[in-house]
Amino acid sequence: MSLDFHPTKEDLIFSCDSSSEIRYWSIKNGTSAGVFKGGATQLRFQPCFARILATAADNFVSIFDVETQSCRAKLQGHKNQVHSVCWDTSGEYLASVSDELVRVWNIGSGSKADCIHELSCPGNKFRTCIFHPTYPSLLVIGCNENLEFWNITENKRMTMHAHEKLVSALAVSNTGLVASASHDKCVKIWK
Repeated sequence: MSLDFHPTKEDLIFSCDSSSEIRYWSIKNGTSAGVFKGGATQLRFQPCFARILATAADNFVSIFDVETQSCRAKLQGHKNQVHSVCWDTSGEYLASVSDELVRVWNIGSGSKADCIHELSCPGNKFRTCIFHPTYPSLLVIGCNENLEFWNITENKRMTMHAHEKLVSALAVSNTGLVASASHDKCVKIWK
């Protein structure tokens, strides 16, 4: 369902499947190096801190310590399945997206994580999100045909028609470009 490279161990890639298994693989020899339970929809490593992994499953997000394979926190508050998670570049904030709700969490030390911002849009179809690399308080959200730009600190939104179908994936470059992929079979680059 999802995968992510380990931030510091170049030989490891992590994947999750619909059975809630998180498996890590040796890239050099192509074998499974270990497995533990906890992810189904998406997983993402926290930047800067190689041991923290956020995983989405059902209507919650788990924060795992990959070295101990233990759950540090379970982030709850979504009523529907969480489709996407993403970290800001500092690794301090995590965003989670379900159909009608986006939550931004402050991931503290230990097992504490607080929801600090929430965007609720009944009837919307949020699917994916990414923090903008050069504007840290701007969250880009992929929806049905649109991109939502949410300035978290000012709680202001701007909607832009982007595709003819659901925006299913987003990526950012270090130079500030945003890429969107959609079920309309197009990938677009935004400046």
